[in-house]
Amino acid sequence: MVHFKFSLSVLFLLFLQFPLQTISTNSEGNALHALRNRLSDPYNVLQSWDPTLVNPCTWFHVTCDSNNHVIRLDLGNSNVSGTLGSELGQLHHLQYLELYENDLRGKVPKELGKLKALISMDLYGNKLEGKIPKSFGKLKSLKFLRLNNNKLIGSIPRELTGLTNLQIFDVSNNDLCGTIPVDGNFGSFPIKSFENNRLSGPELKGLVSYDFGC
Repeated sequence: MVHFKFSLSVLFLLFLQFPLQTISTNSEGNALHALRNRLSDPYNVLQSWDPTLVNPCTWFHVTCDSNNHVIRLDLGNSNVSGTLGSELGQLHHLQYLELYENDLRGKVPKELGKLKALISMDLYGNKLEGKIPKSFGKLKSLKFLRLNNNKLIGSIPRELTGLTNLQIFDVSNNDLCGTIPVDGNFGSFPIKSFENNRLSGPELKGLVSYDFGC
């Protein structure tokens, strides 16, 4: 009996010392909770995002696979506002990132280039600014990239022409400049995917003097 009480005491002390160990090691849950802290959520669409749960697979707008890895984040048209942070790069199994038609501001995190499993990224219809990250050229599984209707500047990174699986690309209604690439799949994208920018056609490809200062 004494030995049994001693064991219970030891277990209790260990619990006090490491009560949230399984939670703190869940990088995906931590990343999503960090995103929640960045966002203003007037309609409480993120109310179910409880950081005390072991993983985020029961949260609304989050989809997981059979191994409890986050593969989809659906916050399109959710009336949230705020910024995106580097923590999104920790969602290594993410396949679908749907953040369209909100009031997101600030720069697009270059860490999104770490999401090697990503198939679709929809960030259109926000107020995102700055340049399109060159790191997006690492997203070899990407099929759909829609960044239209934001405030993006600079040129279209040449690194994106290496995305051989890319089927849909839309950067219309931004403030991009420079030339439209024709390498890779870019030669097949319709001109409407680039309209309402300060871009020039492919006939000026390679004229460095035109891109200078873009």
